[in-house]
Parts: sequence; structure tokens; C-alpha cells
Amino acid sequence: MNAISERYRNLLLPSEDLINDLAELNGDILILGAGGKMGPALARLAMQAINLSGVAKRVIAVSRFSEQGLEEQLHSEGIETIAMDLLDDNEMQSLPLVKNVIYMAGQKFGTTGKEWLTWAMNVYLPGRVAEKFKHSRIIVFSTGNVYPLSAIIDGGLTEHASPNPVGEYAQSCLGRERMFQYAASKYQTPLFIFRLNYANDVSYGVLLEIAKSVKAGKTIDLSMGHVNVIWQGDANEMALRALRHCSYPAKVVNITGPETISIKWVAREFGNYFQQHPVFVNEEQPTALLSNAAESFSLFGYPKVTLKAMIEMLAGWLNAGGKTAEKLTHFQEREGKF
Repeated sequence: MNAISERYRNLLLPSEDLINDLAELNGDILILGAGGKMGPALARLAMQAINLSGVAKRVIAVSRFSEQGLEEQLHSEGIETIAMDLLDDNEMQSLPLVKNVIYMAGQKFGTTGKEWLTWAMNVYLPGRVAEKFKHSRIIVFSTGNVYPLSAIIDGGLTEHASPNPVGEYAQSCLGRERMFQYAASKYQTPLFIFRLNYANDVSYGVLLEIAKSVKAGKTIDLSMGHVNVIWQGDANEMALRALRHCSYPAKVVNITGPETISIKWVAREFGNYFQQHPVFVNEEQPTALLSNAAESFSLFGYPKVTLKAMIEMLAGWLNAGGKTAEKLTHFQEREGKF
């Protein structure tokens, strides 16, 4: 496990490109919704890059911090923390005004039955935040779910495709984008809309879900037979580097890996590592939720962690008994019900 853990830690280190970009970036960094799946790692990556750059810059992480010990851990690493409910407008308005804001707050799972909360988190709150930080650069985390399903043979939709979200979660995510764009139209706020799918780490993600199913001999649903994935560290690095690409009108960019990945192929790859034959149910469809991320590669280069490296890392992590989180992606969902 030590060798795997060391390799994993090395993958979390900031690149020279990120260190240089943050050295040249003016102002502190505020991360809203920093307690989710990606937020803590993004905050740590930012702080590490700033320390290595030799510049003086604050990283401020804002969240409810419901995970025990997380706030203390981040604070011990030099990251300032603010615990609050962003939906409490009085609390949100008390946040410090900084030049760079990364907006990661949102609701996905639990939408069905609590649609009102999803719309409050994903649309109402962004409108309030956009007004508060109208003079900042803002990275708006969004999702490829704002696109419709597309033909697999087309290789994923580009940013020029018209959004056509399926289900209330995806509709509210497009609403989040529109609220930030509305405020930007009033104040010329520079934005970067970060349409991500799907980030993967050793503790969560599409690849981990497939790997765990193969290892345990559970069935794998092929209803959504193809996906895009990206290593979480690469996505976090792109999010931080995107602060230097914010613009008005907003720059909208798909963030994912370069491959259109067959779920069946990935399962068989994990089967080779675990000496298991994957068990499949349902049939692959000719369409899937897929994005073309060529524009992001032109800005940031290709992701540094390859698909094969992710598969190898995850297989080794599971074989060694590494800790994982029960945070399912529900990537199989074709009707938008989360």
C-alpha cells in the first residue's frame, strides 16, 4: 500500500504550469462549496502551488464543513476556512471580497423529492453570489449534464452545441450558468464556465464504481454504455489555471478526458487485474452523455494522468484495501432523475 500511496501523493502535486500561473495571478482565491468531493483537494493544490511560487496569496475555503475534522485539517495546511450556510444571505454577504472566486456549491443527489432545494442551491444562490462578487473573476463549476444525449459516433458535443438538459438537476445547472451570465451582462464580470464530467479519484468516480462492481462480482448496467472521465487532480489544476482565462462574455469550456470510453471495455480491463469476468445487464444504446473537450486541451494541454494510469491506480488501491467513499455518480441515469 505504501508504494501505491506514494504514487497517489505524487499525482496530487502541482505542475510548473500551475505554479507559474498562480504566481502571475493577481489577488487571493476564495473557494465556495469547498467541502464537497473536489473542493478540499482543490484548496490544497492551490495552497501548495502558491507556497512553491513564493508569492503571498490567501486561499479561503468556505463550506458548511459537515465532514468531521476537515476544517481543522485544511486550516493546519495554511488554508483559511469559513464555516457557513451559503443559503443564509446574511452570512454569505459577510464574505470577504476577493479578486478570484471558484464557485463549487451545488446540489445533485437527492434532487428527486426536494426539487425546491436543488433550485435554491443551483439557481437562487448563484444569483446572489454573482451579485456579491460582480467585480471578481469567477470560475463557475457546471456539468456536461446541460447537454442532451448525443450519438456515440459523433465523439461528444462541443461548446457550440445548444444546451438541452434532461431532468430538474440538469435544468437547474443550466440555470446556474444563466444567473452568472445575467449578472455578468450587468457588470461585465469575467467568467469561466467549467462544464465538467466525470472527475475521478481513488475514493470516488465512475471508474471506481465499475472497478468495485467487477471485483465484487456485481452486475454492471450498460444502459449508458459510454462515458468521459478525467482525473480529479487534472480537473482541479485546470480549474485553478482557468482563473487566468476568465472573460466577458463568459468563456464556456468542456472539461473531461480525450476518450469516449466503453463501459464494457473498462470493466474487462479491471477484470484482468482482479481475475474476474464482468457481469453485464441491459444493452448499450447508440447515444450517451458525452462531451468533446478539445477546447480545454488547447488552453491547458492534455490531462497528465492517462486513462490506463487511472485504471492501474484504482485496481491497485482496491487490492490494497484503500479507503473509498460511498458517493455514487449515477452515471447510468438516462432520464435525469437524481
